[in-house]
Amino acid sequence: MSYHILVTGGAGYLGSVMVLELLKLGHNVTVLDNFMFGQGSLMDCCYYDSFSVIKGDARDKSTIKEVVKDKDIIIPLAALVGAPLCNRDKIGTISTNRDAIKTLTEVTSKEQRILMPVSNSGYGVGEDGIYCTEESPLKPISTYGVTKVEAEKIMLDRGNAISFRLATVFGLSPRPRMDLLVNDFTYRAVKDKFIVIFEGNFKRNYIHIRDVAKAFIHGIDNFDSMKNEIYNVGLSDANLSKLELCAIIKKYVPEFTIMEAPIGKDPDQRNYIVSNDKIEATGYKPSFSLDMGIKELIKGYTILTNSKFSNV
Repeated sequence: MSYHILVTGGAGYLGSVMVLELLKLGHNVTVLDNFMFGQGSLMDCCYYDSFSVIKGDARDKSTIKEVVKDKDIIIPLAALVGAPLCNRDKIGTISTNRDAIKTLTEVTSKEQRILMPVSNSGYGVGEDGIYCTEESPLKPISTYGVTKVEAEKIMLDRGNAISFRLATVFGLSPRPRMDLLVNDFTYRAVKDKFIVIFEGNFKRNYIHIRDVAKAFIHGIDNFDSMKNEIYNVGLSDANLSKLELCAIIKKYVPEFTIMEAPIGKDPDQRNYIVSNDKIEATGYKPSFSLDMGIKELIKGYTILTNSKFSNV
């Protein structure tokens, strides 16, 4: 069955992978994005008659009210993402990550379905050896984590929605992000050949970007049985510390030197392990391992260099 789907922020890191997959499945997809990074990540989608794009702001109530009118499904990806960016623009973070979701709940009918990404950074600092489940208490540390937790509650209170608490995403996208942990560490291995690690024993969970798109498609296909629930989305065999992650990267970049700093701290202080049993019980299984993603990134970084403002 095909649907009319609105994806806000669809030109971003996740959206530019997900939108193309939705189009390939025969869905009609409209993207609303402000293109704040000047990205051309949706060019491959323009081939499809079933694709349309609107340049606009997901926080603008009149814009949202107009574009949701004929949509069966809304996927709100528009967000300021990551602790450093969110700390630099707290007002923009709150208005985009939380308030735009509140606006969306006000202009959609209860029959329209919403599938929403939320970071599992809301778990904050977990207890040693204890897995965070969807019932675990939320203790967000960063502005990003706080706004996503608040947005999730707003959405679930509205109903007819699914919330996906995403692990730290990795992998290549037409709109690259080099700041994500696996992507960043692999880039440093390929380009710098060394890294200095703060708080190397801090753990988190990981998931490939294409498996995130797969989770949303799974949610669309199984919406009636999954709705009004929260699902962690991550690799169950990838609850890893930073040092463990670096050791895997070193398998593929043997000259990668890993050093631990005795002082200093990471701007994002999250530290937890996560259970993904709930979504796996619905029949969802990730397809991409951490090793596969690292090998993909190494090939990508042979092509791509983050040298926008360097002279050489």
